[in-house]
Amino acid sequence: MKQLKVFLADDHLLIREGLKKILAAEKEFIVVGESGHPDDVIDYFNKEGADILILDLNMPGRSGLDVLKHVKRIKPETKILVLSMYPEDQFAERTIKAGASGYITKESASEELMKALHKIAKGGNYVSNSLAEKLLFKKKIVSDQKPHEVLSDRELQIMILLAQGKTQVEISDELSLSTSTINTYRSRILEKLNLKSNAEIIRYAIQNKLI
Repeated sequence: MKQLKVFLADDHLLIREGLKKILAAEKEFIVVGESGHPDDVIDYFNKEGADILILDLNMPGRSGLDVLKHVKRIKPETKILVLSMYPEDQFAERTIKAGASGYITKESASEELMKALHKIAKGGNYVSNSLAEKLLFKKKIVSDQKPHEVLSDRELQIMILLAQGKTQVEISDELSLSTSTINTYRSRILEKLNLKSNAEIIRYAIQNKLI
């Protein structure tokens, strides 16, 4: 039986070690590389490749969604399973539209990881049953689109961090971006959502169940 090559992209060493232990028990998969930085992931796929990329969205610097889109552009045959700390409602649909084959949360990883990998290895897509129902129900006309759905991937990520009460300095450190860049994103978010302050961002996020 041919082993499928898996690359692990997560900035938490303990998470990567845990994933390797789970995968070591499965003869179908072999881990061929790992990294905690998005630029290293992109370098690897520019030079090498893997059958499956297990990708964390929240790594320092470049957005995980940027990594996803880059890998799908240069290695479209790569199947990508997003493993994220963010609830499904926040990012799952965006990652699937960007080319991911599956999305699971870190909270549910121990129960769902192998089920998801086996499904996408066979060419399928994997999301939880509850999310699948939501995605089917959500097929609406564009006029029903909520204001935050016009935000870019990075804008949505920063909006959620602001809504969680994080300061621009904290977000700057977490995403490895300058505070002036974070401030620019914040201004765009306020303008697009017709809001005036962080307090209104928090209220909007709660009302729309983004946090």
